[in-house]
Amino acid sequence: MKNHGILYAAAAVCLLSCGHAAAQQKTPLPALQASVARGDVSAIMQLATRYEYAEGVAQDYAKSNELYCKAAALGSPQAEVRLGLIYSSGRAVIADEGVAAELFSRAAARGDAQARELLLHVSRRAETVMPACLDQAPPVFAAPDSSKDNAEIAALVEQLAPQYSVDPKLVMAVIATESSFNAQAVSPKNAQGLMQLIPATAQRFGVKQSFDIVENLKGGLAYLQWLMAFFKGDVSLVLAAYNAGEQTVERYRGIPPYAETRAYVKKITSVYKTRVHPYLGHITTPAPYLNSLRRSY
Repeated sequence: MKNHGILYAAAAVCLLSCGHAAAQQKTPLPALQASVARGDVSAIMQLATRYEYAEGVAQDYAKSNELYCKAAALGSPQAEVRLGLIYSSGRAVIADEGVAAELFSRAAARGDAQARELLLHVSRRAETVMPACLDQAPPVFAAPDSSKDNAEIAALVEQLAPQYSVDPKLVMAVIATESSFNAQAVSPKNAQGLMQLIPATAQRFGVKQSFDIVENLKGGLAYLQWLMAFFKGDVSLVLAAYNAGEQTVERYRGIPPYAETRAYVKKITSVYKTRVHPYLGHITTPAPYLNSLRRSY
């Protein structure tokens, strides 16, 4: 790794803070386990720290790692940072800097400041194989009405998406995966806002203020509309291109062999079941060799 000392120092800080939180937790174990079974992320994190620090249960690193991974699969940036530190140090897992970097990247995209700092000290790898629990866990997207902000975003999507001939349900799934409804989200690649537009894409579709919710939505919708026409409505190819770029999809003649992109497509298509989306043929000329592009992986 680029700097073991900084990562280990961060791990030590987390050990102290997480351990303190675990010690202060008074929820009876049966009640906590019941909340975990319902998918309560806070409860999952609490139980993970209990197993990690032997708070009322026998210390079990494998179990705590499993729970942190479950919470990370449900979108917890704190769990992603914790699991990244675990993979960086190799505690009860095989140390893997690529996994740590990907986890820090995901947490940073959700706005976690510690994750952004940690990303400076690790290197990402295109062929990283993520833990099975992250690939296999069912995606959990925030409900459109789970908060006032999300309800407002959902209302805007319902209003704007039809103007671009894009299914609002697909747009909501993309937003949930890209930014977790955080309009101020910034990724390590400088993708910005709700629909995580990189500056080149924002410029391409006339977005001047990527953190403006309406502008960002319109830019993302315009890109999805263009991709639908380019790939003749093939949702998997559209999503792969939204994540990795249409040129990358063309170069690999299908979904590229990137763990991040494949997990991204898998996550959204497991919720959004439509495989072929209506598209406007006049928007652009379809991709060359479209019939030979691979849809499955």
